[in-house]
Order: sequence, then structure tokens, then C-alpha cells
Amino acid sequence: MAECELDGVGQVMQVIGKRLRSRRRLLGLSQMSLGQTCGVTFQQIQKYESGAVAISASRLWKLANALGVSIGYFFDGVSSRGHELAGHQLVGDEFASLAEDAR
Repeated sequence: MAECELDGVGQVMQVIGKRLRSRRRLLGLSQMSLGQTCGVTFQQIQKYESGAVAISASRLWKLANALGVSIGYFFDGVSSRGHELAGHQLVGDEFASLAEDAR
């Protein structure tokens, strides 16, 4: 696999992680409670949210169900090359949650 492809995968994992954290916070869930619901530790949720590790399709499905979203939610705003689309906008509380993370 070419190095630029690996960078794209890492970028996708970061976008998925941001969306995961945003939705979890929006619902008022702790990393521990989300992890228990999905059968993983809170440390694993931390790794997912930071984009440090890849999330399997079956795990992503469990996370989506626990958060009340479709799997596509995690990919909204991601181009086919793994970059976040500049024009993509988050809604309401999701934007506020990400802005809070930046502080």
C-alpha cells in the first residue's frame, strides 16, 4: 500500500473518531458506558476517538446502534480520498462539542 493511501486511512480514522466523540458527548454518555454497551473498555473508546486505531466494521455497527445513528453518519463529510470536505457542516450541538474540544 502506498504511503499516501496510509495517510488517507489515518485521516478517515480521525474523522470517524471526531464524529464518535461528538455524538457520544451529545448524548451525555461516558466513554465507560459506551464501551460497556459495545463490549470494549473505555480505553478502547479513547483510542477510537483519537483515531489511533482502526474500527472494524462490526464494531462500527455496534457503536452506531449504541449512538442511535447509521454507519454512514461517521463518514458524512469525508471525500473518497479520506479528506474531510471543507463544506461539510455539523449540526447544532455537534459543532459546539467539536468547538469545545478545540479549546
